[in-house]
Amino acid sequence: MEKKSIFFDLPYWKDLYVLHNLDVMHIEKNVCESLIGTLLNMPGKTKDGEKTRLDMAKMGIRESLKPITESGKRTFLPPACYVLSRSEKRQFYSTLSEIKVPTGYSSNIKSVVQMKDLRLINLKSHDCHTLIQQLLPVAIRGLLPKQVRAVIVRLCYFFNAICCKVIDPIKIEELQEEVVVTLCLLEKYFPPIFFDVMVHLVVHLPREIKLCGPVWLRWMYPMERYMKILKWYVRNRSRAEGCIIECYVAEEAVEFCSEYLESAQTIGIPKSLESRQNVRMGFKVTPVEYKMLCEAHFYVLQNTPKKIETELANPDHCVTETLRWLANEPRQDVFRYSGYGINGYSFHTCEHDLRSTAQNSGVTVEGESLHVSSAKDKNPVYANMSYYGVIEDIWELNYTSFKVAVFRCKWVGNKT
Repeated sequence: MEKKSIFFDLPYWKDLYVLHNLDVMHIEKNVCESLIGTLLNMPGKTKDGEKTRLDMAKMGIRESLKPITESGKRTFLPPACYVLSRSEKRQFYSTLSEIKVPTGYSSNIKSVVQMKDLRLINLKSHDCHTLIQQLLPVAIRGLLPKQVRAVIVRLCYFFNAICCKVIDPIKIEELQEEVVVTLCLLEKYFPPIFFDVMVHLVVHLPREIKLCGPVWLRWMYPMERYMKILKWYVRNRSRAEGCIIECYVAEEAVEFCSEYLESAQTIGIPKSLESRQNVRMGFKVTPVEYKMLCEAHFYVLQNTPKKIETELANPDHCVTETLRWLANEPRQDVFRYSGYGINGYSFHTCEHDLRSTAQNSGVTVEGESLHVSSAKDKNPVYANMSYYGVIEDIWELNYTSFKVAVFRCKWVGNKT
């Protein structure tokens, strides 16, 4: 007799649209570990092996991958399209070890890569989240056969799409069709044992998003992080509950008192990103060419608030102090920094990033430009285009009564 959950005895259970909430964090982690373990043939995590090849031979599929016994002693496994060679593994690990990401984006991926043994160690849930969504498509570029690489990138794109903070309900149906096709393509190349229950649950994620909303409101990352905080509270393992209660009450009392002592510096409570937005690094004052100063000043004028444009359009309106100082141009002695904090984000120059484990010099700007399909196109279209570049220098223009930070960047050509 098939075992039935006791939840089905509840009178309202049959009327629920979602019987079980699927945790995207653990599904994503398990799929990532299975995928990377199979690609890299990691012992204990790979879905490929001698038994897997024998099972496929009994099923009458991919008989070319059947194990070959040499001289009755050693068993040789023919190379499969979903397993990286040793040289490809070295290139894969080398790419991961050289990747730099912005501060706060993820942990240092280089710390989990062991180039000597060619393996990944101590992968956390968020490491798998970053790998399968952003880093894995970059790391396998140029590796594996083209069709295998393309289907892996499609799977990575799916996880990236469902984890967005804002999802268009119309696109959910497209994602549902996309993931079905993606898993069918995976079945063409990966062994049947790869498709366990975790891979199967991926199919149900778009439907659950449609009924319950974005996944970032329901996944386990906040709970897992809070459990880590509670583990820090434990000082006596034989009285774990008492330690958690005492430390929790003490921290609540400190936070309550800190609200009345806002000018005092708190201990053990991290500062918010808003309080660190004016952090500056590598300060020095240098004179710059007048031509470059005029270009920076012109950029500031182009990006002034609409309030100043209204003042200029109205001749009867009195001129504000800000507009007077903007008309006088900035001082020629410019404050230069190697690091600058704005709105909780850290920006560094590319020279500073060469000595850092993180990369905070990359920027992107979206601008409207004219698009043509060819030189003979007579119907050009204006559309938005993203421009990418790196920060070469950070200036702070001094207008006496206020200061404006500008970035001098080197942009990548978008003509190709």
